[in-house]
Amino acid sequence: MRICIFGAGAIGGFIAAYMARAGIDVSIVARGSHLAAIRARGLTVETRDETFTVQVRASEDPADLGVQDGVFVTVKAPSLPSVAGLIGPLLAPDTPVTFLTNGVPWWYFHGHGGAWDGRRLPTLDPGDVLWSAIGPRRLVGGIAWPASSVPQPGVVRLTDPRSRPTILGAPDGSISPGAVLLQQALERAGLPVQVETRIRDRIWEKLAFNLSAGPLCVLTETPVRSTHEEPVLIEASRRVLAETAELIAALGCQAEIDVERIVGINMHLGHRPSVLQDLQASRPMEIDALYNVPLQLAALTGVRMPTLEMLAALIRVKARALGL
Repeated sequence: MRICIFGAGAIGGFIAAYMARAGIDVSIVARGSHLAAIRARGLTVETRDETFTVQVRASEDPADLGVQDGVFVTVKAPSLPSVAGLIGPLLAPDTPVTFLTNGVPWWYFHGHGGAWDGRRLPTLDPGDVLWSAIGPRRLVGGIAWPASSVPQPGVVRLTDPRSRPTILGAPDGSISPGAVLLQQALERAGLPVQVETRIRDRIWEKLAFNLSAGPLCVLTETPVRSTHEEPVLIEASRRVLAETAELIAALGCQAEIDVERIVGINMHLGHRPSVLQDLQASRPMEIDALYNVPLQLAALTGVRMPTLEMLAALIRVKARALGL
């Protein structure tokens, strides 16, 4: 089994390291100082229970790595269009590709059924470059939950990689051979995983959690629990969750959104969400996938989301002011 992790940052890095430790033929596409550190010292994972380092084949050019049996794309949404022009050398006709990204995925309406089936999202996939390069037949939806970070090049830090399973699922609801192959790779690496037939429900469950505090973290530049020390901000979080639940229902999904449980988690969560990590590292934020496209879907379905609309506008102003 040959597996490539395209983008070995906070999520892709720990997946690649666990696969390498399990003896899987895994390679990674990385760049810059992170790639240089991995080549020089290996890829290190730090968790609450252990620290380990693995040697893994790494390149910024996918052509160096060859055709793969499966590919996990873990780059941030703003970088996805550039993936389209690079990923070709990794793909055989039946190579499954999953995208473990935050927010609404670029392929959201593929295999959706009904009036919106096949609808494109040009904000996330301008010019259909991903749709053309990957092809719907290869797609496997994916969600990764662990809160992780890259504290320094070549190092990935997370509390518990087994806290929640990675979710995989074909967009059309089938149990596809590609999803099963990627599931087997994660299981062999000792990482929890499950294959779902309603992948969009699970995507919305994570996105609702992201929306509950992420915008507040960006605007205040503080960890999640700090945003929940102010009663007014807790109520803002509840309103965003209520708006998101209405959108989910309008889209025909059945995600489980327990508002008070999410608020309770947020009150104790010291993590800085990835969108805030990007801001503080002066990287482009996933504003489109997390905020703008959900608002586009709200307009499509006639759902009003005034709280998210205001928060997203403030974040856009902040991003422009910082040149992001």
